[in-house]
Amino acid sequence: MAVRYDKTARAAALSEAVPHYRGHRERLRARFREAGSDAVSDYELLELVLFRAIPQRDVKPLAKDLIAAFGSFAEVVAAPRPRLKEVKGLGDAAVDELKIVHAAAGRLARGQVRKRPLLSSWSSVLDYCRTAQAFAEKEQFRILFLDKRNQLIADEVQQTGTVDHTPVYPREVVKRALELSATAVVLVHNHPSGDPTPSHADIQMTQAIVEVAKPLGIAVHDHIIVGKDGHASLKGLRLI
Repeated sequence: MAVRYDKTARAAALSEAVPHYRGHRERLRARFREAGSDAVSDYELLELVLFRAIPQRDVKPLAKDLIAAFGSFAEVVAAPRPRLKEVKGLGDAAVDELKIVHAAAGRLARGQVRKRPLLSSWSSVLDYCRTAQAFAEKEQFRILFLDKRNQLIADEVQQTGTVDHTPVYPREVVKRALELSATAVVLVHNHPSGDPTPSHADIQMTQAIVEVAKPLGIAVHDHIIVGKDGHASLKGLRLI
């Protein structure tokens, strides 16, 4: 009886020594391995990212708090560092892990764009544009500069503005295209409100760039507006 008691007590002590979240972590990892990313929710995918940065704590409540604060997995990893640091329980190491994921997504999307002519891989261009700035908190005006084969020469953020406005100067756009010997450009900017519908100012600015660029042999293939709720193409809308 004494031996049985010792074994039972030892098992109970070991059970108490192993944190309850360890089993949850292994089950979640196994589900991800076996069934893929579609088998886990946004907050569970965040848990998987946070496991390495926070090894000694149950991160499920933190992951759920992040989704509640920002809305989705994509919005969490794209959020600015200062805003992430405002979330209780999220330290520098955890923020680093989230930003590494965001940087990796951007590198992957940009790699797909660089591989072949942009006009033959338009879905990759849209994916890249959304990854790069759909969730930015301020407007950014980006230009994709293309050569005569429509391959990417350079990808530059020319201006960063406020939550609802970015100053854009058509002559500066064209000047930079000439410096790079670009024969075409794709204009991109984001709407932090989430709604990608082009404003009257967006349309006027785009048409002004087209007018300055055309006599110099520079084509404006499109102006893409991205936001959390999708994207809009001024060419697709027949506004240019």
